[in-house]
Amino acid sequence: MAMQIDPDVCTACGDCEVECPTVSITPKNGVYAINPKTCDECVDEGEPRCVPVCPVDCISKAA
Repeated sequence: MAMQIDPDVCTACGDCEVECPTVSITPKNGVYAINPKTCDECVDEGEPRCVPVCPVDCISKAA
């Protein structure tokens, strides 16, 4: 599984990008996106590092 960013809510602040240990978060079409092939939900850390730093709560688990 991987995390996903809702592009309709993302403000492109970049806070999540710098927190991602797998470099899975990158700019895309004026907002940010998460590569599901490399995102491991920070499995070694207990919880995804991107979620608590998002000021608009637009990151969730992919369906």
